[in-house]
This record gives sequence, C-alpha cells and structure tokens, in this order.
Amino acid sequence: GLGRSYALAFAKRGASVVVNDLGGDMKGLSKGSLAAADKVVEEIRSKGGKAVANYDSVEAGEKIVRAALEAFGRIDIVVNNAGILRDNSFGRISDEDWDIIHRVHLRGSFQVTRAAWDHMKKQKFGRIIMTASASGIYGNFGQANYSAAKLGLLGLSNTLAIEGQKSNIHCNTIAPAAGSRMTQNIMPEDLVEALKPDYVAPLVLWLCHESCEENGSLFEVGGGWIGKLRWERALGAIVRQKNQPMTPEAVKANWKQVCDFDNATKPQRIQESIGGIIGVLNKIDSEGGVSTNPTSQAASTATSAFAGAISHKLPSFSSAYTELETIMYALGVGASMKEPKDRKFIYEGSTDFSCLPTFGVIIAQKPIVGGKLSEIPGLSVNLEKVLHGEQYLELYKPLPRAGNLKCEGVIADVLDKGSGLVVLVDVYSYFEEQLVCYNQFSIFVVGSGGIGGKRTSDKAKVAVAVPNRPPDAVLRDTTSLNQAALYRLSGDWNPLHIDPNFAAFAGFDKPILHGLCTFGFSARHVLKQFADNDVSRFKAIKVRFAKPVYPGQTLQTEMWKEGNRIHFQTKVQETGDIVISNAYVDLLPKSDTLAKTPSEGEELQSTLVFEEIGRRLKDIGHEVAKKVNAVFEWHITKGGHTAAKWTIDLKGGSGKVYQGPAKGSADATFTLSDEDFMEVVLGKLDPQKAFFSGRLKARGNILLSQKLQTILKDYAKL
Repeated sequence: GLGRSYALAFAKRGASVVVNDLGGDMKGLSKGSLAAADKVVEEIRSKGGKAVANYDSVEAGEKIVRAALEAFGRIDIVVNNAGILRDNSFGRISDEDWDIIHRVHLRGSFQVTRAAWDHMKKQKFGRIIMTASASGIYGNFGQANYSAAKLGLLGLSNTLAIEGQKSNIHCNTIAPAAGSRMTQNIMPEDLVEALKPDYVAPLVLWLCHESCEENGSLFEVGGGWIGKLRWERALGAIVRQKNQPMTPEAVKANWKQVCDFDNATKPQRIQESIGGIIGVLNKIDSEGGVSTNPTSQAASTATSAFAGAISHKLPSFSSAYTELETIMYALGVGASMKEPKDRKFIYEGSTDFSCLPTFGVIIAQKPIVGGKLSEIPGLSVNLEKVLHGEQYLELYKPLPRAGNLKCEGVIADVLDKGSGLVVLVDVYSYFEEQLVCYNQFSIFVVGSGGIGGKRTSDKAKVAVAVPNRPPDAVLRDTTSLNQAALYRLSGDWNPLHIDPNFAAFAGFDKPILHGLCTFGFSARHVLKQFADNDVSRFKAIKVRFAKPVYPGQTLQTEMWKEGNRIHFQTKVQETGDIVISNAYVDLLPKSDTLAKTPSEGEELQSTLVFEEIGRRLKDIGHEVAKKVNAVFEWHITKGGHTAAKWTIDLKGGSGKVYQGPAKGSADATFTLSDEDFMEVVLGKLDPQKAFFSGRLKARGNILLSQKLQTILKDYAKL
C-alpha cells in the first residue's frame, strides 16, 4: 500500500529507509507474518538501494528510531503511516475499539516522532509527515474512533510545525485517498486499482525535501490530484450590547450574520484567531464596558494603575545630525564600498547621496537609550530588565541628508502580558515644522506584569506572519566582528554590546549585536532587492525581535513580495535561528513616488536665474560656445534632496539652457542647495569656500568651473 510506495520512492532517490510493519491485517490482528516489511526491503536492495526491516509496534517508537540510528547513523525523515480500522456506528463502539485506534494512529505517531525529535533538533533538520483522513476532516458514518484520531493528528502536526520551525523541522499532514491493504476490502476493486499509492508518494517526497519550505499545512491527495486545505471563518457578529447581558435571543437574532461567509477571514495562526476575539473585546470596552464580565473590575483596577503613564508626554528633544552621522549609521548597518549601489549612502559627494530610511530610529531613540522610561509617572521600570520587543517606523518623506529635527514622544499604551509589561512609546519627528517620521518602540519590561491589565491595544502596530511558501528572494550579509562596536557610535552605548563581563552578567556568552542593527541590515536588503535603493519608495517597516545575533554571524533575509508589501524574516545562517520575525516593509509604488515629487523647479529661486541666463545668452550663444566648449549640469537640492536639474550646454552651435539632465554627457556637474546657489550668484558666497566646506559638490572637469565666470559675469551680466 502507501507505505511500500513511500519506501520504494525514497530509496529510488537515494534515501536509506527503515521499513516498519507489524504484518497484521487491517484490524491490527493476525500478527505473525513479517513478510510485508521483508518484501519491501528485498525489493529496495535488489535495485541497489539501502533498507532495513523493523517489526516493532509504533507504540514502541524508540525502538523504530533506534533501528534507523544503528543502521544508518541518523534520522532525517519520519513518515507516520501506520494505521488500522475498527469501524462501527457510534453506539456500538467498544472501549477496546476506541482505544486501539487512538493507540495506533495518534499515540503511535506521537511515540515515533518524539523518539526522533531531539535528534532532528540537534542536527537542525527534520521532516515529518502525519497521515490524516477525509474522515477526520469531514466526518464519516461508522468511523467516530478513526475520525477523532485522524483529526487529532492534524492538531499534533500543527503544533509540531510551530515548535520545530526554529530548528528547521517541518511537519505537514496529508489526507490520502488510495487503495491499500487497509482499504482493499472497503473500496470497489476498480477504485482500489485507480487510486494507486504511487499517486500519493510524490507529494510526500516533496514535502520531505530539504528545499521545501512548506510547514504546518494540510493536503488532500489522490489519483494524481493534490489540494491544500485551510480554515475559513465568517466575519461573525457581536451579540453583546453596551451594558446589556448576552442572551440566546441575541444569538438567534444575529444567526444569519454569524454564519455568513461573505468576506470571510482565513486565520492561519492561533494569534490571528485570538487576536480577532480580543479586538471585539476592545471594541466593546471602548463603548463603555460590559457589566456582566466578571474580570472587568480587575481590568479596571489595572487600567487605573497605568492611568498616570498612558498618554504621558515625554520631554521634547532635538536630534541634530550631519552627513557624518548618516554615513556612520550606514556603515554600522553593513553598507559597503564593495557594493557600488551603497556608495550613495556612504559618500557625501555622490550626486544622489541619501540617508538610509531606517536612520529614522536613531533620530527618535533618545527616550529609549537615554533612560527616560524610568521617569514615567505611575510606572515602575527597572532598566536592567528592559527588552526591545518590536519596532515600527513610518516615513512621510525621505529623511534630509542633514538636519535638526524636533521630536515629541508619548506613552501610547501599557499592556500586561503576564510575565511582563509592554510599553508602547510613540515618537514623532519634525523637520522645518513638517512631520517627517513616526516611530513606535515596543518595550518589554520583564517581571512587571500579572496585575490584570489589558493584553492588546488598538494603538499597537501589529506584526504580521510571513507567507507560508518559499521566499521570493534571499540576501545575505556577514557581519563584522566589529559590527556592534561600529553601530554603537550611532548613539546606543549599552555595554551589553561591547563589554564581555556585562554580557556574561546578562546571560550571554559574549557581547551581542544591537537588535536595531539587524533591523538596519534587513531593511537595507529589502530596499536593495525590491526598490533598487530608492529611498523615496520607502514607506514603513515593522519587525519583531526574536533572538540575539553575535557579531561575525551571517544575516540571511528571506523576503516575500505581496503587492507593495514585502514580508520578511531574518535568520542567522550558521544556526538557522530566526532573529527577526513577523516583519514587513511597505513600499510606495513608483507611480506614487513620482506623483508626490514636486514638478522640477517648483518654488525654487534658482529656476528664475537659469531662465534668465537662457534669455541673456540667446543672442550671443554662438560666441560663448566657441570660447567655453563645455556642458555643465546643475543639481539643485531642497531639504537635502535633488529638487531640479539644469543643463547649460555650450558645446558647439549657439548653446542652450534647458531644465533636466544633460542629453549627452556633462563635462562638469555641480550640486548645491537652492539657497547656496542664490548666494553664489549674488556674490555672497565664494564658490571655492563653498566647495571646500562641502556646500558645493563638483565632479568631472572641475577646472572648467573657471569658465563659469565668463558666463555668469561677462555675458549674462549676473
């Protein structure tokens, strides 16, 4: 049956196989013939494969796994396929018939898998298959014992998928329709022949392959067809009204909406399921609470305990920086001259020099790294027990290359997670009175919870699970042994990241990398892969910090594109540990960034000057072009970003001045702000001083700038 097909298929692809079979009939009786396992082993060996037989019950799972270890030295894959039937209508099922079905199907799968589990964890690899049934999914007359055990296997598989993921152990469930020793007396003979086990085996092999990322999924399979199943949940109805008890009549009145699957959701994790229900509680609470809730008094007491903290405004502060700080940050999160496209982040002379979007957290971090959390009224925060749980950053426009930003912080909410408190700190940063970026720091205070406060908040930016499919792109960067030492220069001086003694006191083998450093690496990977390093397309990022990283380890960012949202998770390549989870970056579509860019030259004083130069050169352009014979390109910036480009083409002909980059190649390119351009033109700013102070950038044949004197003074009369 199915087991034989699996064993032959695995062996054909080079796997070493332990074939386990008691030799009994479909009821688990008539034990004594061990030929089933022996025949399959002989068939594998006759074709040059490797296999051994085992005749132990699946209830003795350790013996089966031991057979694999003794024969082949390791255990990589477990296919839980053993099964029997004891069918009877519910009223006629005996205790024995109920118990033995659960012992073979559910307990047997548990025993074999548990015996293999620690071996798989140590080697950071494992693939497990559970065998459910359509009877378990949908129910079937006469199979109450069997269907209960089979759906139990699905629950077991889903939990193992969650617990094993960090160790690269994947667990999936199949519900096969196949002719086998167990079904040969149930199905018609022609159907047994049509539903060959060979039509199931390829799915099992794929799910067990090292490159398959599928995990925690359920598939129906048979006859050459495969389909994935998922849960679906109606939007439902709130049947509790403000200050009114919940009644059966209210349930009846809303029954149609309770059962309406239009716009249904498809929860994939228990967090999504419970989160929806908690959202309902918050909605009801916001309408004044419900008197029939016996915990409402405790929650009210806890909320009042935090009342002094929630909405508390932190002292305003300024965050000033120059190109030096933005470059230091870029180097701290792995930007390198080895990557040509990174040059725009680490060389201030680049025509498209830009500040990495995630520098926005550096601008806002002062209340967090500066110890201000210990000064919040109504909240006792031990700074030694503070962990950075999650981070959200949203940009409303690209960060200026240099500036002085005014920042305002507020305690958005305080949540009681039992083992600790989560403090949501919102920080708004303004440049020239305009809101540039918004941060939400989720700070976990270990050991301060358990007093009955609310667990969720509609003010929290929610982390989102990554899609359950192979990533669309993967990028890797090896961190330097000096990475934490370099990153801390951006303002987080916590000795945990540099002092071995302090790290040991905190329970680490050695100093760890800043979580926000890993955050910066990951965001840089997404920006590079999906936005070609265009900072104007960066809208927002949300991450959950899962595990620490040690300097010198390799960060592997796995990315999934779904529209303009890039889901990602970051792993340490050497260990497989997920260090950033449930993360995403929202990008602006290219059309949006173009739409939001002001038309070139809008509201720029320099525009009037270039237009006037064009007019004044019109009659004498031929003469000037003969003397100058060069093309000049100007990049005029506003707020740290290129706002307009102009070209003065004096190479042959009668010359011309036009808005936009040079249509050929420019001999010299000058970059400076609109304000500095006007000061140069008006004689208030010496060009040489502007150049050496960094206010004017020049590339190409810089000596040609001397000829600009001719244009600006003698001919244009400026």
